[in-house]
Amino acid sequence: MTTDTKNGNGRTKGRGLALAAVRGLALALVSLPGAVLCLCLSLVSLALIPIGVGLLTTPYVLTGVRAFANGRRVLAAQWGGVRIPPAYRPLPENATPWSRTFALLRDPATWRDLRWLPVDMTAGFITALLPAVLLFYPLEGLAIAAGLWRVLPDGYWYGFVPVTEQTSALAAGALGLVLLFLAHFLTPRLLDVHFRLTRAVLASDQAQLSERVRVLTETRRDAVDTSAAELRRIERDLHDGAQARLVAMGMDLGTVEVLLDKDPGKARELLAQTRKASADALAELRDLVRGIHPPVLAERGLGDAVRALALRMPVATEVSVDLPGRAEAPVESAVYFAVSEILTNAVKHSGADRIWVDLHHTDGHLRVSVTDNGGGGAVVGAGSGLAGVERRLGTFDGVLAVGSPAGGPTMVTMEIPCALS
Repeated sequence: MTTDTKNGNGRTKGRGLALAAVRGLALALVSLPGAVLCLCLSLVSLALIPIGVGLLTTPYVLTGVRAFANGRRVLAAQWGGVRIPPAYRPLPENATPWSRTFALLRDPATWRDLRWLPVDMTAGFITALLPAVLLFYPLEGLAIAAGLWRVLPDGYWYGFVPVTEQTSALAAGALGLVLLFLAHFLTPRLLDVHFRLTRAVLASDQAQLSERVRVLTETRRDAVDTSAAELRRIERDLHDGAQARLVAMGMDLGTVEVLLDKDPGKARELLAQTRKASADALAELRDLVRGIHPPVLAERGLGDAVRALALRMPVATEVSVDLPGRAEAPVESAVYFAVSEILTNAVKHSGADRIWVDLHHTDGHLRVSVTDNGGGGAVVGAGSGLAGVERRLGTFDGVLAVGSPAGGPTMVTMEIPCALS
């Protein structure tokens, strides 16, 4: 079984090596002529603007440049996993050629595209071609060692090896093996360098900033909505619970004052009821405070608060904590209630009989995973508890990941960037 696995991994790596080389060759064949054509047409069209011809041609030429750049963005995402978001400004509708031309020229993304073209035809061409060279050139050395040297012209060199007879051909084959070994490690990395170079020139800080602003706007709106809902819940709980009991206690005490002289026995019964009502009101207030910010969280920290939470679960829950310090109070509170919500969901919906909670801090991130052995099928959807947890974590730039295949198990992982005191 082990041998089959290794052979399968070798075939997979070989296919990946060949695929990276073929993709690099395709990029090289496209980048050089495509970039040269786009750059030449752009320079000619821009040069013709003063005489008016460029006003008509420039919008079409720059639109073609954008299409060429967007094609590379697509390939970077599909072949290299490198995302390069476009950041083009919208063009005016029903505009004259003059206004369209100058709208394009005022867009910083246009000039990024034009700066990228000479980079793509030089460094981009080389980084795309090298993966194919590193794979196919060693194959030539192996072919020479196998007998191709016999038909080669006199004075032929393979790398730094002059090929004249069988011994030198074998040396060329040995060099080819060394290059093939290096290609095994360098070919995928060179293709990745090509896409990262493309991103370095084409990517816009403005696009990243816009995305950041959008995320912050959404998380702020969610935080405001969550806070408003929490305030309404507290108000409702106070009105229906402790406030009602306190009002009833006040009425009972008024009745006691009237009955002290007329019916002392009845007055004592009412006093006993009032004392019990005060204890119930105090318990409700404590529960309400615990729901806002548990005392154990403020006094003992997140680890002990989650342990105390696990003790109240009707399902066996194991907690593992590796936190060398404490996070800020808002972060601790957000993680505590997120864990509480996930545990509640697991108890209600998963059918699990065992839950594991792991909290640790590494690489500047607080990571929490909650795993249960239930039936699985948990999803982050509108109206679900997990969606609320995701919004709560988003306020602190946190992320939520859910793995819950049908049949289980379910693992919910949370991560929040933070420092520990």
